[in-house]
Amino acid sequence: MSSRDSIFSKPVAEVKDFAFDEQVAAVFRDMIKRSVPGYSTVIAMTGVLAGQYAQKNSNCYDLGCSLGESTYAMMQQIKSPGCKVIGVDNSAQMLGKCRTNLEAHDNNLDFELVCDDILQVDLKEASIVVLNYTLQFIDIEQRGAFINKVFQSLRPGGILLLSEKISFDDPDQNSRMIDMHHQFKKANGYSDLEISQKRTALENVLLPEKIEEHTKRLNAAGFIDIDIWFQCFNFISLIAHKSR
Repeated sequence: MSSRDSIFSKPVAEVKDFAFDEQVAAVFRDMIKRSVPGYSTVIAMTGVLAGQYAQKNSNCYDLGCSLGESTYAMMQQIKSPGCKVIGVDNSAQMLGKCRTNLEAHDNNLDFELVCDDILQVDLKEASIVVLNYTLQFIDIEQRGAFINKVFQSLRPGGILLLSEKISFDDPDQNSRMIDMHHQFKKANGYSDLEISQKRTALENVLLPEKIEEHTKRLNAAGFIDIDIWFQCFNFISLIAHKSR
């Protein structure tokens, strides 16, 4: 299969729910770069921030690591001694390609890839936890307990890097942001049919929340100094700190 995403280019009678299967894994790099505004900036800054906040002899987690772009960015930037980068994803197809991608580079940092549900995996001795476009795929009812688990796994002074698609209270603003995102995808070569069918595939799978809901959940878990460090349309990236 070509590495260019054309999964939704032909009309189908019934659009199935989106899944991170072999078909998606084969084109995911192209798909996410043409679908998520600012993706390359978010990946690059994930590495930079991980390099700044990683603590020696700690674990640095990329939860929902997909093809490992955030994982690799962290591995390139973390200089603290004794750190280990751990990528977790529940898609064996995505993780297989992730391993191939990471092993194609010279790596000076230990890494481990785990095929598991991030809700179930044990997290410990963390200084960095990355959730880039991952939380939005977890049932809303489970997000609070999961963020609590992430907070408890972090050492004092540790950080959570969270990137998400969001919604807005004001319906007009929400509509404007959706339209701008639509135009972004069209400018990147997606047809109206592809955009429409992918939206249908995602509507029961990707569940965006308002920024206020995210910050309330993070505060409730114990995080402090929650900052939006990047936003483009209805996509944001946050950094949340655990006090020292």
